[in-house]
Amino acid sequence: MTSPEIPALTRTVRQHPDLALTLTETGPAGGPLALVLHGGGGPGTVQGVAAHLAVRHGMRAVVPTHPGWSGTPRPDRFTRIDDLALAYLRLLGEEEGREVLVVGSSLGGWIGAEMAVRDDGARIRSLVLIDAVGVAVPGEPVRDVLGLRPDELAAYSFHDPARFAVDPGTLTEDRIAARRADMATMRVLAGEPYMHDPTLLDRLDRVSIPTLVLWGESDRVVTPAYGRAYAAAFARARFETIPEAGHLPQIERPAETFAALDTHLASLTPTPTP
Repeated sequence: MTSPEIPALTRTVRQHPDLALTLTETGPAGGPLALVLHGGGGPGTVQGVAAHLAVRHGMRAVVPTHPGWSGTPRPDRFTRIDDLALAYLRLLGEEEGREVLVVGSSLGGWIGAEMAVRDDGARIRSLVLIDAVGVAVPGEPVRDVLGLRPDELAAYSFHDPARFAVDPGTLTEDRIAARRADMATMRVLAGEPYMHDPTLLDRLDRVSIPTLVLWGESDRVVTPAYGRAYAAAFARARFETIPEAGHLPQIERPAETFAALDTHLASLTPTPTP
């Protein structure tokens, strides 16, 4: 079962003269804060997660559009995933976020992991990574997706590519240009070294907050073996697979993905009231 459509508000927060963050917010204004981070496919790939958190858990789920995606401007100085991680940590402070849930899909998972390493538990209460990239695992390289056609990307990304494959011949010039722009941004931020920070895996044991690492069993972009190694590097992480799902289980198997997310949230120990 997918989450129902609920109203979402889009606003812009300017952190610097050259940096404006586009945020789409779902859920009650006074609810606990959840930051939901998208991957290369753009913010639409995680809006279902945000809606579920808002409806089922009463959270204020905020989905930033990473600068450079969906036609948003990217400062020239933003050339690393670290730049996004630091901007979003600052955002948590500006939003007066406490005990924040951070959920990241694919590239968004990498950003979330970098945030958690730096936060040291100050604002982030829990971390959920969904088929995340960002680390180097010997023998399990991240597939190079930057030059793939949409139909080729679907073949690697989904358990059932026929349901989600896009015929390149049906794409408008505007959609083709938008996808190329998104991929160009991803190449700047994560193209060298490709889709990872060589030091991140060894730094993850600093993260002591409860972490859930979710993985589609059929992911051929980053394999389940890659995900297990990712989870094992954290101090407190649980690894769980989603059957009959690929790189985007929240789209291919939303009910199973949301059920795993619900179980994780239910397991968190409430913070004692002073």
